[in-house]
Amino acid sequence: MSESATVFKNLIAGEWTASVSGKTFRNINPADTRDVIGHFQASTPDDAQAALGAASAAFAKWRRTSVSARAKIVNKAADWLEANADAFALELTREEGKPLAQSRDEILRSAQVLRFYAVEAQTFTGETFPSDDPDQLVYTQREPLGVVTVITPWNFPISIPARKIAPALMAGNTVVFKPSSDAPLIGYRLAEAFVQAGIPAGVINYITGRASDIGAAITEPPVVRAVSFTGSTAAGEHIHRSVPITTRTQMELGGKNPLIVMEDADLDRAVDLAVKGGLSLSGQACTGTSRILVMETVREAFTARLLERVKSLKIGSGVTPGMDLGPLANRKQLDTVLGYVASGKEQATHLTGGDQLTGDGFEHGYYVSPAVFTNVPENARIYREEIFGPVLAIVSVTSFEDAMRKANDTEYGLSAAIATSNPRYMHRFADEIESGTVKINRTTTGNVVNAPFGGLKRSSTSTFRESGRAGLEFYTQIKTVYRGL
Repeated sequence: MSESATVFKNLIAGEWTASVSGKTFRNINPADTRDVIGHFQASTPDDAQAALGAASAAFAKWRRTSVSARAKIVNKAADWLEANADAFALELTREEGKPLAQSRDEILRSAQVLRFYAVEAQTFTGETFPSDDPDQLVYTQREPLGVVTVITPWNFPISIPARKIAPALMAGNTVVFKPSSDAPLIGYRLAEAFVQAGIPAGVINYITGRASDIGAAITEPPVVRAVSFTGSTAAGEHIHRSVPITTRTQMELGGKNPLIVMEDADLDRAVDLAVKGGLSLSGQACTGTSRILVMETVREAFTARLLERVKSLKIGSGVTPGMDLGPLANRKQLDTVLGYVASGKEQATHLTGGDQLTGDGFEHGYYVSPAVFTNVPENARIYREEIFGPVLAIVSVTSFEDAMRKANDTEYGLSAAIATSNPRYMHRFADEIESGTVKINRTTTGNVVNAPFGGLKRSSTSTFRESGRAGLEFYTQIKTVYRGL
Protein backbone atom coordinates (compact mmCIF):
# COMPACT_ATOMS: atom_id res chain seq x y z
CA MET A 1 0.00 0.00 0.00
CA SER A 2 1.29 3.45 -0.79
CA GLU A 3 1.43 6.68 1.15
CA SER A 4 -2.15 7.28 -0.07
CA ALA A 5 -3.32 4.78 2.57
CA THR A 6 -6.55 5.46 4.45
CA VAL A 7 -6.61 8.09 7.18
CA PHE A 8 -8.32 6.76 10.30
CA LYS A 9 -9.85 9.17 12.79
CA ASN A 10 -10.49 9.27 16.52
CA LEU A 11 -13.90 8.38 17.90
CA ILE A 12 -15.07 11.11 20.29
CA ALA A 13 -18.68 11.67 21.39
CA GLY A 14 -19.91 9.29 18.71
CA GLU A 15 -18.18 11.10 15.84
CA TRP A 16 -15.10 10.10 13.87
CA THR A 17 -12.98 13.22 14.17
CA ALA A 18 -9.48 14.39 13.23
CA SER A 19 -7.03 15.56 15.87
CA VAL A 20 -6.82 19.28 16.49
CA SER A 21 -3.10 18.92 15.74
CA GLY A 22 -3.86 18.29 12.08
CA LYS A 23 -1.11 15.67 12.17
CA THR A 24 -1.07 11.91 11.65
CA PHE A 25 1.42 9.08 12.00
CA ARG A 26 2.00 6.03 9.81
CA ASN A 27 1.10 2.48 10.73
CA ILE A 28 3.48 0.19 8.84
CA ASN A 29 3.77 -3.54 8.26
CA PRO A 30 6.70 -5.00 10.26
CA ALA A 31 7.03 -7.78 7.70
CA ASP A 32 7.45 -5.23 4.88
CA THR A 33 8.00 -1.64 5.95
CA ARG A 34 7.13 -0.41 2.46
CA ASP A 35 3.52 -1.35 3.20
CA VAL A 36 1.73 1.57 4.87
CA ILE A 37 -1.46 0.22 6.40
CA GLY A 38 -2.94 3.54 7.38
CA HIS A 39 -2.46 6.97 8.88
CA PHE A 40 -3.71 7.60 12.42
CA GLN A 41 -4.31 10.72 14.45
CA ALA A 42 -1.38 12.25 16.34
CA SER A 43 -3.61 13.38 19.16
CA THR A 44 -2.98 16.15 21.68
CA PRO A 45 -4.04 16.84 25.27
CA ASP A 46 -6.94 18.86 23.84
CA ASP A 47 -8.17 15.76 22.02
CA ALA A 48 -7.77 13.78 25.22
CA GLN A 49 -9.78 16.35 27.14
CA ALA A 50 -12.55 16.13 24.54
CA ALA A 51 -12.62 12.33 24.84
CA LEU A 52 -12.81 12.47 28.64
CA GLY A 53 -15.51 15.12 28.43
CA ALA A 54 -17.56 12.96 26.07
CA ALA A 55 -17.21 9.94 28.33
CA SER A 56 -18.17 11.99 31.38
CA ALA A 57 -21.25 13.41 29.66
CA ALA A 58 -22.40 9.96 28.58
CA PHE A 59 -21.95 8.29 31.97
CA ALA A 60 -25.16 9.28 33.73
CA LYS A 61 -27.41 7.80 31.04
CA TRP A 62 -25.26 4.72 30.40
CA ARG A 63 -25.11 3.73 34.07
CA ARG A 64 -28.91 3.72 34.12
CA THR A 65 -29.17 1.65 30.94
CA SER A 66 -30.40 -1.82 31.86
CA VAL A 67 -27.83 -4.56 31.97
CA SER A 68 -29.79 -6.52 29.36
CA ALA A 69 -29.69 -3.54 26.99
CA ARG A 70 -25.93 -3.24 27.51
CA ALA A 71 -25.59 -6.96 26.86
CA LYS A 72 -27.50 -6.67 23.60
CA ILE A 73 -25.02 -4.06 22.35
CA VAL A 74 -21.98 -6.04 23.48
CA ASN A 75 -23.31 -9.19 21.79
CA LYS A 76 -23.94 -7.26 18.58
CA ALA A 77 -20.33 -6.04 18.69
CA ALA A 78 -19.24 -9.67 18.99
CA ASP A 79 -21.41 -10.50 15.96
CA TRP A 80 -19.61 -7.78 13.98
CA LEU A 81 -16.18 -9.15 14.87
CA GLU A 82 -17.17 -12.69 13.95
CA ALA A 83 -18.73 -11.62 10.64
CA ASN A 84 -15.54 -9.81 9.67
CA ALA A 85 -13.02 -12.18 11.24
CA ASP A 86 -11.16 -12.99 8.03
CA ALA A 87 -10.76 -9.38 6.89
CA PHE A 88 -9.84 -8.13 10.36
CA ALA A 89 -7.34 -10.97 10.84
CA LEU A 90 -5.51 -9.94 7.69
CA GLU A 91 -5.34 -6.35 8.92
CA LEU A 92 -4.07 -7.50 12.32
CA THR A 93 -1.34 -9.61 10.73
CA ARG A 94 -0.28 -6.77 8.45
CA GLU A 95 0.09 -4.29 11.29
CA GLU A 96 1.45 -6.58 14.03
CA GLY A 97 3.15 -9.44 12.19
CA LYS A 98 1.79 -12.60 13.81
CA PRO A 99 0.77 -15.55 11.60
CA LEU A 100 -2.66 -15.17 10.03
CA ALA A 101 -4.17 -18.17 11.83
CA GLN A 102 -3.17 -16.67 15.19
CA SER A 103 -4.73 -13.36 14.21
CA ARG A 104 -8.01 -15.01 13.29
CA ASP A 105 -8.02 -16.92 16.56
CA GLU A 106 -7.49 -13.64 18.40
CA ILE A 107 -10.45 -12.00 16.66
CA LEU A 108 -12.73 -14.91 17.52
CA ARG A 109 -11.41 -15.09 21.08
CA SER A 110 -12.17 -11.40 21.51
CA ALA A 111 -15.75 -11.99 20.39
CA GLN A 112 -15.94 -14.82 22.92
CA VAL A 113 -14.75 -12.44 25.66
CA LEU A 114 -17.49 -9.95 24.77
CA ARG A 115 -20.12 -12.68 24.95
CA PHE A 116 -18.78 -13.95 28.28
CA TYR A 117 -19.15 -10.55 29.94
CA ALA A 118 -22.54 -9.94 28.33
CA VAL A 119 -23.76 -12.93 30.35
CA GLU A 120 -21.56 -12.76 33.46
CA ALA A 121 -22.42 -9.16 34.28
CA GLN A 122 -26.10 -10.05 34.52
CA THR A 123 -25.46 -12.10 37.68
CA PHE A 124 -22.86 -9.78 39.22
CA THR A 125 -24.62 -8.34 42.24
CA GLY A 126 -24.16 -7.34 45.85
CA GLU A 127 -24.83 -9.35 49.02
CA THR A 128 -27.42 -9.41 51.78
CA PHE A 129 -26.22 -9.72 55.38
CA PRO A 130 -27.97 -11.05 58.50
CA SER A 131 -28.87 -8.42 61.10
CA ASP A 132 -29.72 -8.75 64.79
CA ASP A 133 -32.35 -6.07 64.25
CA PRO A 134 -35.44 -7.72 62.72
CA ASP A 135 -36.54 -4.35 61.36
CA GLN A 136 -33.33 -3.75 59.44
CA LEU A 137 -32.15 -4.97 56.05
CA VAL A 138 -28.41 -4.75 55.34
CA TYR A 139 -27.14 -5.24 51.83
CA THR A 140 -24.53 -4.07 49.36
CA GLN A 141 -25.00 -2.88 45.83
CA ARG A 142 -22.35 -2.62 43.14
CA GLU A 143 -22.14 0.55 41.12
CA PRO A 144 -20.00 1.64 38.16
CA LEU A 145 -17.07 3.94 38.81
CA GLY A 146 -17.53 6.45 36.01
CA VAL A 147 -15.00 7.30 33.31
CA VAL A 148 -12.27 4.68 32.85
CA THR A 149 -9.17 4.76 30.67
CA VAL A 150 -7.90 1.67 28.86
CA ILE A 151 -4.34 1.63 27.47
CA THR A 152 -3.18 -1.47 25.62
CA PRO A 153 -0.08 -2.91 23.88
CA TRP A 154 0.60 -4.15 20.37
CA ASN A 155 1.21 -7.86 20.96
CA PHE A 156 -2.45 -8.83 21.52
CA PRO A 157 -4.00 -5.65 20.16
CA ILE A 158 -7.64 -6.72 20.24
CA SER A 159 -7.93 -9.51 22.81
CA ILE A 160 -6.37 -7.41 25.61
CA PRO A 161 -8.61 -4.39 24.87
CA ALA A 162 -11.65 -6.67 24.68
CA ARG A 163 -11.04 -8.18 28.10
CA LYS A 164 -10.69 -4.68 29.59
CA ILE A 165 -13.44 -2.82 27.72
CA ALA A 166 -16.19 -5.45 27.85
CA PRO A 167 -16.40 -5.66 31.67
CA ALA A 168 -16.06 -1.88 31.94
CA LEU A 169 -19.04 -1.32 29.67
CA MET A 170 -21.15 -4.10 31.14
CA ALA A 171 -20.59 -2.70 34.63
CA GLY A 172 -21.96 0.66 33.43
CA ASN A 173 -18.78 2.67 32.97
CA THR A 174 -17.80 4.82 29.99
CA VAL A 175 -14.44 4.31 28.31
CA VAL A 176 -11.55 6.21 26.76
CA PHE A 177 -9.45 3.70 24.83
CA LYS A 178 -5.90 4.31 23.60
CA PRO A 179 -4.32 1.46 21.62
CA SER A 180 -0.62 1.06 20.89
CA SER A 181 0.65 3.19 18.02
CA ASP A 182 2.20 0.04 16.54
CA ALA A 183 -1.17 -1.69 16.11
CA PRO A 184 -3.97 0.90 16.16
CA LEU A 185 -6.08 -0.45 13.29
CA ILE A 186 -7.49 -3.52 15.03
CA GLY A 187 -8.31 -1.28 18.01
CA TYR A 188 -10.17 0.96 15.58
CA ARG A 189 -12.10 -2.10 14.41
CA LEU A 190 -13.06 -2.93 17.99
CA ALA A 191 -14.36 0.59 18.56
CA GLU A 192 -16.12 0.38 15.20
CA ALA A 193 -17.80 -2.85 16.29
CA PHE A 194 -19.42 -1.08 19.23
CA VAL A 195 -20.53 1.78 16.98
CA GLN A 196 -22.05 -0.72 14.55
CA ALA A 197 -23.79 -2.35 17.51
CA GLY A 198 -25.50 0.95 18.37
CA ILE A 199 -23.63 2.03 21.48
CA PRO A 200 -24.67 5.55 22.55
CA ALA A 201 -22.37 8.45 21.69
CA GLY A 202 -19.57 8.99 24.18
CA VAL A 203 -19.85 5.62 25.93
CA ILE A 204 -16.71 4.44 24.16
CA ASN A 205 -14.11 6.85 22.81
CA TYR A 206 -11.06 5.84 20.78
CA ILE A 207 -7.98 8.04 20.59
CA THR A 208 -4.55 7.44 19.08
CA GLY A 209 -1.18 9.06 19.58
CA ARG A 210 2.09 8.85 21.46
CA ALA A 211 1.97 8.12 25.17
CA SER A 212 4.39 10.98 25.73
CA ASP A 213 1.83 13.35 24.18
CA ILE A 214 -1.47 12.15 25.65
CA GLY A 215 -0.68 9.53 28.32
CA ALA A 216 -0.90 11.91 31.26
CA ALA A 217 -3.92 13.66 29.77
CA ILE A 218 -6.00 10.47 29.80
CA THR A 219 -4.81 9.08 33.14
CA GLU A 220 -4.17 11.94 35.57
CA PRO A 221 -7.33 14.12 35.48
CA PRO A 222 -9.58 13.48 38.52
CA VAL A 223 -12.52 12.65 36.24
CA VAL A 224 -10.74 9.37 35.41
CA ARG A 225 -11.89 6.91 38.06
CA ALA A 226 -9.86 3.93 36.87
CA VAL A 227 -6.95 3.12 34.57
CA SER A 228 -6.41 -0.36 33.14
CA PHE A 229 -2.98 -0.65 31.55
CA THR A 230 -0.96 -3.44 29.97
CA GLY A 231 2.64 -2.70 29.05
CA SER A 232 6.09 -2.26 30.50
CA THR A 233 6.71 -2.26 34.24
CA ALA A 234 8.37 1.15 34.08
CA ALA A 235 5.38 2.73 32.32
CA GLY A 236 2.90 1.03 34.62
CA GLU A 237 4.72 2.17 37.75
CA HIS A 238 4.77 5.72 36.41
CA ILE A 239 1.01 5.71 35.85
CA HIS A 240 0.36 4.13 39.24
CA ARG A 241 2.38 6.84 41.00
CA SER A 242 0.93 9.70 38.96
CA VAL A 243 -2.83 9.23 39.23
CA PRO A 244 -4.98 10.72 42.02
CA ILE A 245 -5.77 8.67 45.11
CA THR A 246 -9.37 8.42 43.88
CA THR A 247 -8.27 6.64 40.68
CA ARG A 248 -7.98 2.86 40.69
CA THR A 249 -5.23 1.18 38.72
CA GLN A 250 -5.08 -2.26 37.19
CA MET A 251 -1.63 -3.05 35.80
CA GLU A 252 -0.52 -6.07 33.80
CA LEU A 253 3.21 -5.53 33.44
CA GLY A 254 6.44 -7.40 32.69
CA GLY A 255 7.51 -10.98 33.21
CA LYS A 256 10.57 -13.23 33.26
CA ASN A 257 8.73 -16.48 33.18
CA PRO A 258 10.37 -19.83 33.99
CA LEU A 259 9.67 -23.33 32.73
CA ILE A 260 11.07 -26.02 35.02
CA VAL A 261 11.89 -29.34 33.35
CA MET A 262 12.22 -32.10 35.95
CA GLU A 263 14.09 -35.38 35.48
CA ASP A 264 10.83 -37.31 35.10
CA ALA A 265 9.35 -35.03 32.44
CA ASP A 266 8.33 -36.19 28.99
CA LEU A 267 11.13 -34.40 27.13
CA ASP A 268 9.32 -34.15 23.81
CA ARG A 269 6.40 -32.53 25.57
CA ALA A 270 8.74 -30.27 27.53
CA VAL A 271 10.35 -29.12 24.29
CA ASP A 272 6.92 -28.41 22.88
CA LEU A 273 6.08 -26.32 25.96
CA ALA A 274 9.34 -24.38 25.64
CA VAL A 275 8.90 -23.65 21.94
CA LYS A 276 5.23 -22.73 22.08
CA GLY A 277 5.60 -20.81 25.31
CA GLY A 278 8.83 -19.03 24.43
CA LEU A 279 8.78 -18.53 20.68
CA SER A 280 5.14 -18.23 19.68
CA LEU A 281 4.43 -14.63 18.68
CA SER A 282 8.21 -14.36 18.18
CA GLY A 283 8.61 -14.28 21.95
CA GLN A 284 6.58 -11.08 22.24
CA ALA A 285 4.26 -12.13 25.05
CA CYS A 286 4.40 -10.94 28.64
CA THR A 287 3.70 -14.52 29.73
CA GLY A 288 6.25 -16.00 27.32
CA THR A 289 8.78 -18.56 28.53
CA SER A 290 12.16 -16.90 28.93
CA ARG A 291 14.14 -19.09 31.33
CA ILE A 292 14.19 -22.90 31.05
CA LEU A 293 15.40 -24.48 34.29
CA VAL A 294 16.42 -28.04 33.40
CA MET A 295 17.53 -30.79 35.73
CA GLU A 296 21.19 -31.52 35.04
CA THR A 297 20.52 -35.24 34.48
CA VAL A 298 18.35 -34.52 31.42
CA ARG A 299 19.82 -31.20 30.27
CA GLU A 300 21.89 -32.63 27.44
CA ALA A 301 19.03 -34.68 26.00
CA PHE A 302 16.56 -31.84 26.39
CA THR A 303 18.90 -29.32 24.78
CA ALA A 304 19.54 -31.55 21.76
CA ARG A 305 15.81 -31.98 21.14
CA LEU A 306 15.14 -28.30 21.67
CA LEU A 307 17.81 -27.24 19.18
CA GLU A 308 16.45 -29.63 16.57
CA ARG A 309 12.98 -28.20 17.00
CA VAL A 310 14.09 -24.56 17.01
CA LYS A 311 16.15 -24.97 13.85
CA SER A 312 13.15 -26.46 12.05
CA LEU A 313 10.89 -23.45 12.66
CA LYS A 314 9.78 -21.53 9.60
CA ILE A 315 10.14 -17.75 9.70
CA GLY A 316 8.42 -15.33 7.36
CA SER A 317 5.53 -12.99 6.73
CA GLY A 318 2.45 -13.85 8.74
CA VAL A 319 0.32 -13.83 5.61
CA THR A 320 2.38 -16.69 4.16
CA PRO A 321 0.81 -20.06 5.08
CA GLY A 322 2.85 -22.39 7.24
CA MET A 323 5.01 -19.82 9.02
CA ASP A 324 5.77 -20.52 12.69
CA LEU A 325 7.28 -17.10 13.48
CA GLY A 326 6.66 -13.68 12.00
CA PRO A 327 8.69 -10.49 12.36
CA LEU A 328 9.21 -8.48 15.50
CA ALA A 329 6.71 -5.68 15.86
CA ASN A 330 8.95 -2.67 15.22
CA ARG A 331 12.51 -1.49 14.72
CA LYS A 332 12.97 -0.67 18.38
CA GLN A 333 12.07 -4.20 19.37
CA LEU A 334 14.45 -5.64 16.78
CA ASP A 335 17.32 -3.52 18.10
CA THR A 336 16.46 -4.50 21.68
CA VAL A 337 16.50 -8.22 20.90
CA LEU A 338 19.76 -7.98 18.95
CA GLY A 339 21.27 -6.13 21.91
CA TYR A 340 20.29 -8.90 24.29
CA VAL A 341 21.69 -11.52 21.92
CA ALA A 342 25.02 -9.67 21.86
CA SER A 343 25.00 -9.53 25.66
CA GLY A 344 24.17 -13.22 25.86
CA LYS A 345 27.11 -14.11 23.66
CA GLU A 346 29.39 -12.35 26.13
CA GLN A 347 27.94 -13.91 29.27
CA ALA A 348 26.69 -17.38 28.28
CA THR A 349 27.16 -20.14 25.71
CA HIS A 350 25.42 -19.34 22.44
CA LEU A 351 23.95 -22.41 20.73
CA THR A 352 21.96 -21.04 17.80
CA GLY A 353 20.07 -18.10 16.32
CA GLY A 354 19.76 -14.48 17.25
CA ASP A 355 20.69 -13.24 13.79
CA GLN A 356 18.90 -10.50 11.91
CA LEU A 357 17.60 -12.19 8.78
CA THR A 358 18.40 -10.65 5.43
CA GLY A 359 17.96 -11.55 1.79
CA ASP A 360 14.91 -12.39 -0.27
CA GLY A 361 11.73 -11.99 1.76
CA PHE A 362 13.47 -10.51 4.79
CA GLU A 363 15.13 -7.33 3.54
CA HIS A 364 12.22 -5.00 4.34
CA GLY A 365 11.12 -6.58 7.63
CA TYR A 366 12.15 -6.87 11.28
CA TYR A 367 13.14 -10.51 11.30
CA VAL A 368 15.42 -12.33 13.73
CA SER A 369 16.06 -16.05 14.08
CA PRO A 370 15.17 -17.59 17.48
CA ALA A 371 18.16 -17.78 19.81
CA VAL A 372 19.07 -20.41 22.38
CA PHE A 373 21.72 -20.01 25.08
CA THR A 374 22.98 -22.43 27.72
CA ASN A 375 25.30 -22.20 30.71
CA VAL A 376 23.53 -18.95 31.53
CA PRO A 377 24.81 -17.45 34.81
CA GLU A 378 22.36 -15.94 37.27
CA ASN A 379 23.82 -12.47 36.83
CA ALA A 380 23.43 -12.47 33.04
CA ARG A 381 21.12 -9.89 31.50
CA ILE A 382 19.31 -12.59 29.52
CA TYR A 383 18.63 -14.34 32.83
CA ARG A 384 17.45 -11.24 34.67
CA GLU A 385 15.74 -8.86 32.26
CA GLU A 386 12.58 -9.10 30.19
CA ILE A 387 13.61 -9.38 26.53
CA PHE A 388 10.24 -9.65 24.78
CA GLY A 389 11.73 -11.55 21.89
CA PRO A 390 12.62 -15.08 20.72
CA VAL A 391 15.49 -15.74 23.13
CA LEU A 392 15.59 -18.84 25.36
CA ALA A 393 18.03 -19.23 28.26
CA ILE A 394 18.73 -22.77 29.48
CA VAL A 395 19.82 -22.95 33.11
CA SER A 396 20.97 -26.13 34.87
CA VAL A 397 19.39 -27.10 38.20
CA THR A 398 20.36 -29.94 40.52
CA SER A 399 17.17 -30.49 42.52
CA PHE A 400 13.58 -29.38 42.88
CA GLU A 401 14.68 -26.97 45.61
CA ASP A 402 17.37 -25.49 43.38
CA ALA A 403 14.85 -25.10 40.57
CA MET A 404 12.38 -23.32 42.83
CA ARG A 405 15.02 -20.97 44.20
CA LYS A 406 16.04 -19.96 40.69
CA ALA A 407 12.46 -19.76 39.43
CA ASN A 408 11.57 -17.34 42.22
CA ASP A 409 14.82 -15.38 41.92
CA THR A 410 13.31 -12.58 39.86
CA GLU A 411 11.57 -9.26 40.41
CA TYR A 412 8.66 -10.52 38.31
CA GLY A 413 5.91 -13.00 39.08
CA LEU A 414 3.56 -13.22 36.13
CA SER A 415 3.55 -16.81 34.90
CA ALA A 416 5.50 -20.01 35.59
CA ALA A 417 5.33 -23.60 34.44
CA ILE A 418 6.69 -27.03 35.30
CA ALA A 419 7.04 -30.20 33.20
CA THR A 420 6.81 -33.27 35.42
CA SER A 421 4.88 -36.49 35.99
CA ASN A 422 5.38 -36.42 39.76
CA PRO A 423 2.27 -35.30 41.72
CA ARG A 424 4.45 -34.18 44.63
CA TYR A 425 6.39 -31.83 42.37
CA MET A 426 3.13 -30.54 40.96
CA HIS A 427 1.69 -29.81 44.39
CA ARG A 428 4.84 -28.19 45.77
CA PHE A 429 5.30 -26.11 42.63
CA ALA A 430 1.77 -24.71 42.80
CA ASP A 431 2.26 -23.96 46.50
CA GLU A 432 5.76 -22.47 46.41
CA ILE A 433 6.03 -20.61 43.11
CA GLU A 434 5.80 -16.82 43.39
CA SER A 435 3.63 -16.28 40.34
CA GLY A 436 0.09 -15.14 39.65
CA THR A 437 -0.38 -17.74 36.92
CA VAL A 438 0.77 -21.31 37.54
CA LYS A 439 0.95 -23.90 34.76
CA ILE A 440 1.58 -27.63 35.20
CA ASN A 441 2.50 -29.43 31.99
CA ARG A 442 1.16 -26.44 30.09
CA THR A 443 2.80 -23.46 28.41
CA THR A 444 3.43 -20.30 30.42
CA THR A 445 1.32 -18.48 27.85
CA GLY A 446 -2.45 -18.47 27.57
CA ASN A 447 -5.38 -18.01 29.93
CA VAL A 448 -9.07 -18.85 29.77
CA VAL A 449 -11.64 -16.09 29.54
CA ASN A 450 -13.53 -17.09 32.69
CA ALA A 451 -10.58 -17.24 35.12
CA PRO A 452 -8.70 -14.38 36.82
CA PHE A 453 -5.40 -13.26 35.27
CA GLY A 454 -2.60 -11.19 36.76
CA GLY A 455 0.84 -11.26 38.30
CA LEU A 456 2.68 -10.90 41.58
CA LYS A 457 5.70 -8.78 42.52
CA ARG A 458 6.53 -6.16 39.87
CA SER A 459 4.37 -7.88 37.26
CA SER A 460 1.31 -6.15 38.70
CA THR A 461 0.07 -3.61 41.20
CA SER A 462 -1.39 -6.63 43.05
CA THR A 463 -4.70 -4.81 43.34
CA PHE A 464 -7.32 -6.08 40.91
CA ARG A 465 -7.18 -9.02 38.51
CA GLU A 466 -8.24 -9.02 34.87
CA SER A 467 -10.41 -11.59 33.12
CA GLY A 468 -13.17 -13.77 34.49
CA ARG A 469 -15.59 -12.53 37.09
CA ALA A 470 -12.72 -10.72 38.80
CA GLY A 471 -12.56 -8.44 35.78
CA LEU A 472 -15.92 -6.98 36.75
CA GLU A 473 -14.82 -6.26 40.32
CA PHE A 474 -12.26 -3.71 39.17
CA TYR A 475 -14.90 -1.63 37.42
CA THR A 476 -17.39 -1.47 40.30
CA GLN A 477 -17.53 0.08 43.75
CA ILE A 478 -19.50 -1.28 46.71
CA LYS A 479 -22.08 0.73 48.61
CA THR A 480 -23.44 -0.72 51.88
CA VAL A 481 -27.10 0.05 52.57
CA TYR A 482 -28.85 -0.15 55.96
CA ARG A 483 -32.59 -0.04 55.42
CA GLY A 484 -35.16 0.17 58.20
CA LEU A 485 -38.32 -1.81 57.60
